[in-house]
Amino acid sequence: MPVESILEHADPALVMAHAPGENFPVALRVLPRHLQGHLKAIYGYARLTDNLGDEYPGDRSAALDWVEAQLDALFADNPSHPVFQELAPTVSRFGLSRAPFDGLLAANRLDQHRKTHANWEELMEYCELSANPVGRLVLAVFESATPDRLAASDAVCSGLQVLEHLQDIGEDARAGRIYLPGNDMERFGCTPEDLLAPVAGPTLRRLVEYQAHRARGMLKRGRWLVESLQGYARLAIAGFVAGGLAGLDAVEAARFEILGQTRKAGSVRLLRRYVPLYLKAVIPPRGS
Repeated sequence: MPVESILEHADPALVMAHAPGENFPVALRVLPRHLQGHLKAIYGYARLTDNLGDEYPGDRSAALDWVEAQLDALFADNPSHPVFQELAPTVSRFGLSRAPFDGLLAANRLDQHRKTHANWEELMEYCELSANPVGRLVLAVFESATPDRLAASDAVCSGLQVLEHLQDIGEDARAGRIYLPGNDMERFGCTPEDLLAPVAGPTLRRLVEYQAHRARGMLKRGRWLVESLQGYARLAIAGFVAGGLAGLDAVEAARFEILGQTRKAGSVRLLRRYVPLYLKAVIPPRGS
């Protein structure tokens, strides 16, 4: 295994520089430093694993084997790479299970050989590995991981993953990956070539609308989740849920045209979603 090449692409400064900018909603940036540190450590691991699984120019399976070896060292209390050294206090402080970290790794392994998903159920199995572990780790850091909250978090995280797949349809297709369920593509008359067009045609737009509706339904579980939380946990989780709803609003506002440009939620849409979501949880309705 070319360890030197892997280490070059696992440079901790680059990994940690990407983590806050790509994954942290605005709400997380106003958390106390110690909480930010724990969450950044988790996102650093997720970002490192994704970088090696998606962008490493060499043998990606070997690179992911290297990640697994680093996890072995971490859970043997002997981390050697800086990203895992940063993660060690978080694992220790909150007694984190290895399972979510293995799930994120397994999703990247799956990406090396599965380029399509036959149906919605298969896509949700992928999201169970690629997205849901992050929400479970975040709830663990906030010491709020009850069974009901974990179930709601799984729905939210899967919905966020579906949204991200919709936003990246063209980019993923050019990389040879399709995260739209195959049976739905057939149902709507959408072909792989449609995903490579400069602008989304009517069949793809209808399919995107259908998937966006599914994602919105999952994100609605986040409203109860936010209301069930207190303090900084509520502040942060509201940011995740609002970001997803605002992202779907942006896709809908573009009439589900997602190839011409990436449809991201701007600050105005985010605030429009965040403020009522958070305030509804903080200020109970009259008569309650």
